[in-house]
Formats: sequence, structure tokens, C-alpha cells
Amino acid sequence: MREIQSDASASLAELGERVGMANSTVWRKLQEFEAAGLIRRRVALLDPAKAGAKLCVFAQVTLESHAEATVAGFARMVAGHPEIMECHAVSGTADYILKIRVADVEAYEAFMSANLLRSQHVRAVVSSFSLRELKYSTALPL
Repeated sequence: MREIQSDASASLAELGERVGMANSTVWRKLQEFEAAGLIRRRVALLDPAKAGAKLCVFAQVTLESHAEATVAGFARMVAGHPEIMECHAVSGTADYILKIRVADVEAYEAFMSANLLRSQHVRAVVSSFSLRELKYSTALPL
């Protein structure tokens, strides 16, 4: 699993060599992991700056209420915006933390004004801008 997390584009032969297994065994294991839902999907990780999404914002969102309709409406709004890369329900003063990627501060202001602040489900948004990324990983600690 560590090997596939570090390079999902590796061939069966490369993976087999790295882990000391036959190609057929590696293929069978990958099929088992996918069938069990352990491997959700295989993707390419893009450089945010080169892809035009240099600014990373963490937005703490407080909802108007915790009614089922409000939570469902907020979830639909989040799902409809690719700029929102992650959404976590959290404990503390906010209800959710969003990880948002956009080109720059102006793009975030436009996104927030047109979407988050105009949503009937959102009471307040507190934004924090990432100044520098010290660590980024998609690999789970196995």
C-alpha cells in the first residue's frame, strides 16, 4: 500500500520489484484492495500554482442552524464548487472547515461573496490564508 500511495502510475512490474512479489500477485492484491474500497481511486496530483490555484484558504464556516434542511443545503452547495477541495465537520466554535483553492485573493473574495456569504445556510465565515506550506501529503500513515 505504501508503494501504490507514493506512485499510482507505477506498472505492475515496478510495484512487484519494489515489494518482492510476482506481477500476478500484485495485480490480484490491487484488485482486492479496490473491491474492498481500500483504494478509492487513482489520481494525478497537480501543482496548484501551475494549475492556476495558488492561493490556499481555510474557511471556518458557522451555519445558520443545525436543522437537517440547513445541513443538507450546505452540503449541496459545497459539492457544487470545485474550489472547495475539502470540507470537514469539526468541533469547536465553527461547524465546518473548508479547504479552498483559488488563483489569488481577488478570486477568493469573489468566490466568498458570491457563494459562501450569499448562502442562506451560512451565518459566518472566518478565513485564514496559507502563507507557506510546510508539509503536504496524500499518503496515509501505514
